[in-house]
Amino acid sequence: MNILVLCTGNSARSVLLEVILNAESNGRIKAFSAGSQPKGDVHPETLALLSRKGLPMTGLRSKSWDEFSGPDAPAMDAVITVCGSAAAEACPMWPGTPIRAHWGVEDPAAAAADDQPRAFEEAYSQLRAYARAFLKLPFETMEPEQLGRTLRLIGAS
Repeated sequence: MNILVLCTGNSARSVLLEVILNAESNGRIKAFSAGSQPKGDVHPETLALLSRKGLPMTGLRSKSWDEFSGPDAPAMDAVITVCGSAAAEACPMWPGTPIRAHWGVEDPAAAAADDQPRAFEEAYSQLRAYARAFLKLPFETMEPEQLGRTLRLIGAS
């Protein structure tokens, strides 16, 4: 299953969920991340957190969702947005017919510099909880409607 994780800047939350899904799915999922307005670099605290957790960082970069809309791009089975609501953040909408869900997490990069390590840990913990709830499911055999409903329920919990 291919999953695209979207956020506006693609420097923190979407990258974290991409890494979590790829690391914990045992090959059941190939996750990608992108942004509607990518920052251009992965946030340094994202990289520091992933390093502390011993998670792979090879090839991580902040990129535009345009990379996933061309004819050579992998087909996406699901698109998950991870934008938060506290700052009235605009969340990108992906066109087409993949399953869509929203797992909102507040932007840890928006925290004060001295509070960012804690904010990134909190975002990571929330995203990991969502990912683990999803990975417990037999998603390979679920009907698309049921899978979409379940993904949306995970994000609402």
